[in-house]
Amino acid sequence: MARKKAADRVRELYRNSDSPTRWQWKSINQQGYEFANDNQLSKVEKIDLEEQGMPTFTINRISPVVEMLNYYATANNPRWQAIGTEGSDSDVAAVFSDLADYVWHLSDGDTVYSNVINNCITKSIGYMLVDIDADMDDGMGEIIIKQPEPFDLYVDPKSRDILFRDAAYILVRKVLPKSHLLSIYPEYASKIKKASSEHMAYDSASERVMDDEQHDFYHDDQDILSVDPKEGKEDVVQEYFELYEKVKVPFVNVFYRMTPDKKQMRQIQKQVDIKIQEMTAELQVQLAEQQKQLQAAVESGEMLPERMELEMQKSQKQAEEQIQVFQQEYMSKLQAEISRVENQVVSEKEFKIMQEDKAFAEMIVDAVKFYANRIKQTCVIGDTLIYERVFPEVVKDYPIIPFHFKWTGTPYPMSAVSPLVGKQREINKSHQIMVHNASLGSSLRWLYEEGSLDTEVWSQYSSSPGALLPVRPGSERPTPVMPAPLSNAFFTMVQEGKADMEYLAGIYASMQGDTQQQHETFRGMLALDEYGTRRVKQWMKHSIEPALRQVGRVVMQMCQATYTANKRFRIIQPNALQEEREQEINIPIYNDMGQAIGKSMDLQSMKADVRVVAGSTLPVNRWAYLAELKELLQFGVVDDIAVLAETDIRNKEQIAKRKSVYSQLQSQVQSMEEALKDREGTIETLERQLVQAGIKGKVMQAEMEITKAKEGAKTELKKQSVESEGKHKLLQNVMQNEVNTKSKELQMAVNAAKKDLQSSDKK
Repeated sequence: MARKKAADRVRELYRNSDSPTRWQWKSINQQGYEFANDNQLSKVEKIDLEEQGMPTFTINRISPVVEMLNYYATANNPRWQAIGTEGSDSDVAAVFSDLADYVWHLSDGDTVYSNVINNCITKSIGYMLVDIDADMDDGMGEIIIKQPEPFDLYVDPKSRDILFRDAAYILVRKVLPKSHLLSIYPEYASKIKKASSEHMAYDSASERVMDDEQHDFYHDDQDILSVDPKEGKEDVVQEYFELYEKVKVPFVNVFYRMTPDKKQMRQIQKQVDIKIQEMTAELQVQLAEQQKQLQAAVESGEMLPERMELEMQKSQKQAEEQIQVFQQEYMSKLQAEISRVENQVVSEKEFKIMQEDKAFAEMIVDAVKFYANRIKQTCVIGDTLIYERVFPEVVKDYPIIPFHFKWTGTPYPMSAVSPLVGKQREINKSHQIMVHNASLGSSLRWLYEEGSLDTEVWSQYSSSPGALLPVRPGSERPTPVMPAPLSNAFFTMVQEGKADMEYLAGIYASMQGDTQQQHETFRGMLALDEYGTRRVKQWMKHSIEPALRQVGRVVMQMCQATYTANKRFRIIQPNALQEEREQEINIPIYNDMGQAIGKSMDLQSMKADVRVVAGSTLPVNRWAYLAELKELLQFGVVDDIAVLAETDIRNKEQIAKRKSVYSQLQSQVQSMEEALKDREGTIETLERQLVQAGIKGKVMQAEMEITKAKEGAKTELKKQSVESEGKHKLLQNVMQNEVNTKSKELQMAVNAAKKDLQSSDKK
């Protein structure tokens, strides 16, 4: 009964979301999708044109717009980056970028992304579904990105968030053959076979005819017979529902104290015993001092012996009580210091089981009840509930992410194609009229008198050059009916219609390679390309990148929920000219006994914020980018390998390898040349040293000779000085002797003169 109620609830949500507003939105965008795929004339329009003799061709001006918008949005693959909220999360967060690339490659992300953007442009919205394939990797499971059909999704009409994060539910409805459902869910084969399809309504984009005039040729229509591929017989189709909703799940944050074990208790008791011994010794000293004081009081008569005995008993008792209280308090303090309070979030059911354990219940310090948002998935086929499951706690967002072209604040956005439908009709009509008028001018119509000519001959040969057309005698000649001159307004309308479509779409002829619209100079072309792509960049920045960022977050959440075991994955980055490399997560840590005690690179416990690498998805002018790289190469900012990686040269990996080998050889040659130069420099240095040594020796020899000469000169001078001094003394002696002799002679002369004077006086 409960299963039936659950199935009925899902069907009721489907009926609630399949409103007239959604019908109108779907009809408009379905028409735009048809026009983009050159299905621009309804069955009635084709019949009317054929009856009027007018052409039924169309000039599809929408398809190039879709292709260019898709190119600009998917020219570069998105890149994600995880930033750890804590320092311990930084290492494993750095690996997430490679893990996201791994999931993208595994899911053929380029194709999925291109199809999603195409749906976004033509149908106003595209979706990515991040799912878990439990059968991949030998049952370990892999994360896969899928592309749901937009018209198969039904979103809560009350949602007002651009990413539908506030939606109460997101519902996927398909109509599929039972054999296909059995291949998807073989484990639920009995339930699928019992499911009824009596109340099925054919209003799914997967199965129904859109209207009486125009069909959605992209999908299988209802009138196409479903055949069981195993039995080759007609197969029964079933309604298939996948409901994703946010539910409030009760949880309890349990805080509990971890008591010390026996070993820790023995250590605590040992510390307490040491403290008690120290305290007992101190109290015994105090008691002895008190007893001494009381004994002195008794001896002096100030106190009776009975009072002394009573006071000592009282002090002894107080000391024992003090020791006991201290023991209890110190024991509790040490236990509290060693004990730690931990918390664990458990379900309400698990908490009740914990409370039944008395030992654990005594350790509970506090318990906080709260409600958390969880993603619940419900699968219904026909009127039967297949399964219900709640995603792991780490998955907090819907695994379905919308990509809008122009968000309207509701689950019903606007496409890039729908505003172009009117102009496309105008262009088609103008061309049809012009071609029809030209056809009438080349194949004239005739007014003739009935019975005046052979109509079969005239019908066959009236437009043949040089034909002779018979006319019955006496009858009036046939008169050609000339078509009215076509107004120039039609030609103007066509040209203005093309310009209007370019203006509405933001995709101009120059952006599509029209040489007539190109600028004369290269920088002028770059400027025109920059200005022309601003609207595209605005759309990508404010619509596509937020959706991609949400995809990265959901991928991380799904990876944390799925990749819980040790996993090694390979990353290939051909654009970076790198060999494939391996990354490893959830690496077990073992103790000396070989027991796993923890994990390194633990993805499950990582807390990080995911963002799209800025500008990774924005369109880039490759010629301008390569020109910029060449300038950076000249300045030495990048090397030639980095420039080669961004080019489209064939076999660039082999070129890079050869370049690498050549660089290595060149480096070796340079090293050898440098070594040779060093040796040559060493030889030159040695030669200079030898020369210098020779010069120094000669200088020293010269200095020795000069010193010797100086010493010889000094000796000679000294000798000469001695000789000169001796000669000088000898000369002095000679002169002194001569002076003495002369003095004596003079004195003798003076004496003789005195004698003569005396003699003369006597006389």
